[in-house]
Amino acid sequence: MNLPPQAGKFCGERKMKIRRSKRYKASAKELPETALSLAEAVKKVKSFSPTKFDQSVECAVWLGVDPKQSDQIVRGAISLPNGIGKSKKVVAFCEDSDIEAAKAAGAIEAGSDDLIKKVMGGWLDFDVAIASPKVMGKAGKLGKVLGPQGKMPSPKNGTVTADVITAIREFAAGKVEFKADAGGNVHSVVGKYSFDEDKLIGNIRAFMEMLKKMKPASAKGTYIKKVTLSATMSPGVMVDLAEF
Repeated sequence: MNLPPQAGKFCGERKMKIRRSKRYKASAKELPETALSLAEAVKKVKSFSPTKFDQSVECAVWLGVDPKQSDQIVRGAISLPNGIGKSKKVVAFCEDSDIEAAKAAGAIEAGSDDLIKKVMGGWLDFDVAIASPKVMGKAGKLGKVLGPQGKMPSPKNGTVTADVITAIREFAAGKVEFKADAGGNVHSVVGKYSFDEDKLIGNIRAFMEMLKKMKPASAKGTYIKKVTLSATMSPGVMVDLAEF
């Protein structure tokens, strides 16, 4: 996650020694001293020197929550209105009767016992795993394999669902998962550097609206503390909180 020099307590005040490229350092010199409107922040990120590849644009949000408290965990998934410019490899742990429909919806692999055995054997060439509640009991044994990879199906982010087919379509199209880390930071891809500014703005607003709706009832004080935007190879640009 790329943060501006002004980020202060963002990321729990951790000091990170990271070697930066000449391009990054040059862009950092162009950072404004104050937070920008969302439109200005998007424009600034897109003004930094482009790279040879189409960078992802990320929104990082510091929330006023304590993830150590079970009732303050912020975790979910969202299908952004303009997509993220990337498809995902999805597998589905489902009943045999749903295998054909699951593959037609975009799953690269689908099934129950055979698929579970394949993953247990070390096959992890996928981005997202979807599971039906009926098969989740069997797939639960994959926790030690998929948990560290962040690929274990969970009802909280919509990857354990009775509507497996719809979930496959959404995640294959680029549905984004997010979860607050130990410092209360949530970050999500919101598009590509090549996206029009309006598309990026629309995606960011949709992401922020969802975060606002997910505010834990037990969270006290300021909920949204800082918001920054960055591209894969750029520094972060702070966004004025009045936007949200």
